[in-house]
Amino acid sequence: MTEIITSGDARLRARLVTDEYATNPRQNHDHLGYVITIDTHLGHYAPVDEEGGPLAHGWSRVSWNRWKGVEIFTRWARIFHGAIVVESRPPQGAVSLWYLMPEDAQDLGLLPEAYLNAEREEYEAWAAGEAFGIIIEQSVEWQRTDGRSGALTTWAEVDSTWGYYGYTWASAEARRTLARHAGTPELAA
Repeated sequence: MTEIITSGDARLRARLVTDEYATNPRQNHDHLGYVITIDTHLGHYAPVDEEGGPLAHGWSRVSWNRWKGVEIFTRWARIFHGAIVVESRPPQGAVSLWYLMPEDAQDLGLLPEAYLNAEREEYEAWAAGEAFGIIIEQSVEWQRTDGRSGALTTWAEVDSTWGYYGYTWASAEARRTLARHAGTPELAA
């Protein structure tokens, strides 16, 4: 997938391209939340995290209860450990419980649920293949030197950046990056 956004004077463009080598944000980035994978749909999906964090033992004690296990774990984690728990049931992907311990939540300075949801959305975008890179290119005109008439216009790479998870964020960043290079803030809208 490639999307092209061109500056108003057509001398610069941003290409939003799929990042085929994007790394799993749960393995290669800083994160505060822990994840317990509840269901991989009979192994069809990989577990989000292998270990599950400090409360994984609690889930192993209630996971047998298919009807109330999530509710029991969530209450136990909140009451006995002060953890914030968010359940994730994506249409395609492993069912999981994302949680944040109270000592990590205090350091955030924002809503812990919003932070957990942001981590979850980033991972789910990566798992769905929604990882992008932005390539900024400049229009270059080539003149013939052999005495014949004619010119060729191509694009030369000026800048690139990678590691954007989720199309909405990547598209907005592509517009902002192009606006910075073009010096026109109206592209950022």
